[in-house]
Amino acid sequence: MPPSSRDSAAGAGWTCREPGTYTALIPSRARSLSWTNPATLWRARNDVLARWFGDPTDDERARWVREQSARGVSPDFAIERDDPDSFSFMILGDTGEGDASQYAVVPGFEKIGAGTRFAVIASDVIYPTGSVNDYPTNFFRPYQGYDAPIYAVPGNHDWYDGLGGFMRVFCGAPPLSPDGRPKRLSAAWWRRLFWKEPEVADEGRLAAAEALRSAPGQRAAQPGPYWVMDAGPLRIIGIDTGILGGIDADQGAWLRRVSQGPKPKILITGKPLYVDDALHPCPIAGGGTVDEIVRDPACNYVAAIGGDIHNYQRYPVRVGDRVIEYIVSGGGGAFMHATHTIPRVTVGGVSEEEFRCYPLRGDCLAFYSRLYGRRLRLRRFFELSEDEAAAVIEQRLGIPPHRETRATVTWRARIVASLLGVPPRPHRRSRLRLPVRRIYQRFLSPVSDSNRPPLFKSFLRLDVTPESLRIRCFAATGCREHELDPPLEDELMIHLRI
Repeated sequence: MPPSSRDSAAGAGWTCREPGTYTALIPSRARSLSWTNPATLWRARNDVLARWFGDPTDDERARWVREQSARGVSPDFAIERDDPDSFSFMILGDTGEGDASQYAVVPGFEKIGAGTRFAVIASDVIYPTGSVNDYPTNFFRPYQGYDAPIYAVPGNHDWYDGLGGFMRVFCGAPPLSPDGRPKRLSAAWWRRLFWKEPEVADEGRLAAAEALRSAPGQRAAQPGPYWVMDAGPLRIIGIDTGILGGIDADQGAWLRRVSQGPKPKILITGKPLYVDDALHPCPIAGGGTVDEIVRDPACNYVAAIGGDIHNYQRYPVRVGDRVIEYIVSGGGGAFMHATHTIPRVTVGGVSEEEFRCYPLRGDCLAFYSRLYGRRLRLRRFFELSEDEAAAVIEQRLGIPPHRETRATVTWRARIVASLLGVPPRPHRRSRLRLPVRRIYQRFLSPVSDSNRPPLFKSFLRLDVTPESLRIRCFAATGCREHELDPPLEDELMIHLRI
């Protein structure tokens, strides 16, 4: 097993000897997705409009579900499979930028995924707007070498195109017919005035792309944007959290129904329930939360895995006499969200010693310091070595470095850490911070996208037996040595009891 970021700077990718071969996989005419381009932000405007003028996701989802039911899908939205008692599958989240951030994950994903039965994409299959015309470059081409079905749950970006691209590719559904016009000058009227409408599919280009994943073993059909799958001794349930992170009443009733029974279960969701030292229980329209269902002993959930936030985090939360693993797996192919802004973890009774994240906070701070140094042309001031960054994390958060370091914390390192959002020591506030999280995440944090190794991407492999579930998080740094042998960043074993 190669060293991981917890073992050495080389394991983190800081001493990358040779860039990976993934660059040869990127289409020659593909452009790096720029989130600072006004055109990109304008295309993704539906997020802002949904927050200002009301979110139409629940109504649109209900229309998709009615249409799928009329087409004869399973009443329980079940994906029929015939998996053995022991098998493996993959999970990766927030994949679809269509540039180096995504393609850098592909070689390691294919290597670790060899022999697995299927994969699941947890959130944001396609950036920036889920358009059906972005699927050739952002889905079919990168995963043409994965010889098993791929299922998905949509993220907020997949909804920016009305979910039309997602439903066409994963469910074989035709576009919805236009709905009625809202009352003039109502909130819905103003929303519709600026709303980005779904794109018309380029049928020729889409058919050519679909041929890239047309082998019998690659074919997958799912009944809708949410679904349930019985796979060997495990039940896997995927939910659609729309744009704003909740689910509608009908989906809530369905989730309560398919969650019953002693069979061990995993929840796959477009929004994580625990993330950044906070609980987001996912409200259900009409009352209740998704997390209440996950915690119910009668439902026997062993893990809840969500995308949306572009890194890896794990919170082993004790619920009664058992532990539920809440995991963020959003490092599958988009810009990186910061981990160094996560305070010392206490949420849900989880201690900092039990918490896991990738990239490590020190590596993340070093990454951001170098990126801002380049972007602001202030390298001599901003750039911190990985040892300096780990030392300042230890001073401010009391988290010892995972790798040996002899760096000292200088005044410059303290200022840079404060500017880049490292939580201050108790009882102190940092008045000036550069935009790394919060509002910046929603609108401008993707400016931190970088296509230079180390890239700090990740994906999961899950190995199932009748007695246990093994979950491993592997890294994709963009370095050739890590394509050949992806570093293992986290591993856990869950006992499956009935």
